[in-house]
Amino acid sequence: MTTIDPPWEPPTAGTEAEHLAAALDRLRATFRWKADGLDSAGLQTRIGASTLTLAGLLKHLALVEDQYFTARLGGETLGAPWDGVDWDADPDWEFTSAAQDSPAELYALYDAAAQRSRDRLAAALDDGGLDQLIDMSWPDGRRASLRRMLCDLLEEYGRHTGHADLLREAVDGRVGEDPPGDWRP
Repeated sequence: MTTIDPPWEPPTAGTEAEHLAAALDRLRATFRWKADGLDSAGLQTRIGASTLTLAGLLKHLALVEDQYFTARLGGETLGAPWDGVDWDADPDWEFTSAAQDSPAELYALYDAAAQRSRDRLAAALDDGGLDQLIDMSWPDGRRASLRRMLCDLLEEYGRHTGHADLLREAVDGRVGEDPPGDWRP
């Protein structure tokens, strides 16, 4: 019998780069599954005193994807919709503005950003591997490696996937660690 793993399942024995990329994709898939298939009311559900919503997380992680793989990796400026935002006036714009976006817009924004990031990561790995220095730097001039950036992004996704888990359970009781094997966004 042949077992076919879902596309987000990390390799059982791969390279460091393959494991980091696959761990990130597994978190992306789990996050996206937690947010999947909801209407506006479901995406706007809050729990407790928090203002956090799945809609806000979708938009925030789309921004994070673009920040990491556009600005931090390559030093490029962000495109739409991020380039038209007055971040000084509303530093949490991605969270606050998500209430005005339709579910289709939020899913498309997130999915497109994640795909751009996958493509840019693959190109960066082909071009210099995990040890290459990226555009992200500290005030004293030290620059981070691609490995460091991926570890930071894994941390960001881990935190927000946990948030998404709680929010989704509050909407309709969906729980679980991974999407079903046949799930696709």
